[in-house]
Amino acid sequence: METIDQALATADRAWRAHGVRHADRAALAADLRLDLESAAADGVGPAQLLGADVPGFARRLADEAGVHREPPELGRLLGTALVGGTLGAALGVGALALLDPLGVSLGELTTDPDIPVQVVVTAYYLIPAVLVVAGTVATVRTRLRDLPRIRATANAMILLLPLAGIVVTPITMAFAWMTGFSTSSPAVVIEMLLVAGACAGAIVLARRWALREPAERHPADAA
Repeated sequence: METIDQALATADRAWRAHGVRHADRAALAADLRLDLESAAADGVGPAQLLGADVPGFARRLADEAGVHREPPELGRLLGTALVGGTLGAALGVGALALLDPLGVSLGELTTDPDIPVQVVVTAYYLIPAVLVVAGTVATVRTRLRDLPRIRATANAMILLLPLAGIVVTPITMAFAWMTGFSTSSPAVVIEMLLVAGACAGAIVLARRWALREPAERHPADAA
């Protein structure tokens, strides 16, 4: 039997997916809680009051209330971010290739006793990582200018994408160690999926974070 808190949690997920802002979701939830508690006092449970389709009820309630909606459009955002990340990765590979003629290839640097190998590897791979993030953010900001709060979303991505990279790197390295650093197709695909999943999660979180902020704080993103 569904409780009032469970019904409200289901409704909140529906409002979030429907593009209802945080402040409006809180107001709708407060009103709905009063109705559910009043009905419960009369012996009427949430299922009887809301019906079997709680998400549908929640969406209708939001539409009837006339609240402002800002759909996250996550599919479009992720697709655009993938294009930008791919372009950034290509630039990163090109940048690393340009280092070889300058005599600063990874192999040469790691044999230099004056430079710790950890510093060399970190610096060497930091270049493509920065370019991937930059390409992703720049593409999202330029290609999705029509989306509300896209500037706030891009700013959040600048913070969350590197954090996702920091989190997923030891996980990916641990998986690679468990497989004996295998270069087989299944192992490589799993490693790529781990990284892609972490990045996609960071982008979704960035969008959710941006849409939580009151619209009046981001007037430039309304365009």
